[in-house]
Amino acid sequence: QVQLVESGGGLVQAGGSLRLSCAASGRTFSSYAMGWFRQAPGKEREFVAAISWSGGSTYYADSVKGRFTISRDNAKNTVYLQMNSLKPEDTAVYYCAAEVQRVGVRYGWEYDYWGQGTQVTVSS
Repeated sequence: QVQLVESGGGLVQAGGSLRLSCAASGRTFSSYAMGWFRQAPGKEREFVAAISWSGGSTYYADSVKGRFTISRDNAKNTVYLQMNSLKPEDTAVYYCAAEVQRVGVRYGWEYDYWGQGTQVTVSS
């Protein structure tokens, strides 16, 4: 079992920055990949970014590449999402997720555990 708790969401103006955190507990954190997804009102959940268990590989959606950075601190059991140059279209609930079966990292169905989500609102 893995428990995930996100934090760091909030309201920011376009062009601003936020850093999301996701604290994990339960299973050994360094043994599984982590991802971030988001869901805007009326839209389907979409992949944002993912990072391998070691942090050596990262993956991004085209829409956030160059603006968002995913990282992890295995000593703190925490994964981060640094979001810069935020746009109104980044407004969504952001979820972190744990992928423990090593199937893949780009699709929601590949993940086994999810956090409760944190709201990010970008005003224009």
